[in-house]
Amino acid sequence: MLRTNGLTKRFGGITATDHVDFELGEELTSLIGPNGAGKTTFFNLLTGQLTPSEGTVEFQQDGEWVDITEAKPQETAQLGIHRSFQITNIFPTSTVLENVRVAAQAHGSNSLKFWRNVNTFEGHYEEAQQILERVGLGGQSQLTAENLSHGEKRQLEVALALAGDPDVLLLDEPNAGVSTEGVDDIKALIEDVATDHAVLLVEHNMDIVMDVSERVVVLNQGAVIADDSPENVRGDPDVQEAYLGGYEAGDLDRAAADGGRV
Repeated sequence: MLRTNGLTKRFGGITATDHVDFELGEELTSLIGPNGAGKTTFFNLLTGQLTPSEGTVEFQQDGEWVDITEAKPQETAQLGIHRSFQITNIFPTSTVLENVRVAAQAHGSNSLKFWRNVNTFEGHYEEAQQILERVGLGGQSQLTAENLSHGEKRQLEVALALAGDPDVLLLDEPNAGVSTEGVDDIKALIEDVATDHAVLLVEHNMDIVMDVSERVVVLNQGAVIADDSPENVRGDPDVQEAYLGGYEAGDLDRAAADGGRV
């Protein structure tokens, strides 16, 4: 559904993404690697927030591959590639329902009808409420978003990404900052949305990665060093050296390191 060929991004003398060949089918694939490996840069290239230095991005429509390398973020979103972000990206003073309604309208046929009374968008409100029920926020629809817990805000982020019924979901660390008690809820949500969407997940919680993924791709210094089943990736010596460091099930976030992300 989504693929790259030789995808490369340079920032001056730094190569953040290094000739990445990748293809996402109708599956849940996790993208892992140490901080600075190029994961967020790769997401930004897929969604048009960055333009590659070399290589192409293609999206499959009606069985045909379409070059979207130069597409802008709003264009990739309209095509059906939606993403969540590491940092919660919501309208804090609007209701939970209104947040999702706006996202649904942005991806719908009424997205440019600025002067129409918002109360006439019944279909968008219905879609928004259905999405909130799916992500576990149906009972909080009338709360202002700033009054949600951090875990609930991450659920709302996923709800925003689901608006407009995308073909591909890019989930960028949906568990970031979530309490231990909320991790199971986010994990269940990831598994649920993967039943009817292609999902590319960036996640530092290795328990979640190994449990939910059909496939794991490992980046290191911008290049793919492994692309295989979770079990094979876990036993790969190159991955062990570069990232996992002797990961054992139950070691939550063992692989996460301090510092910024590229």
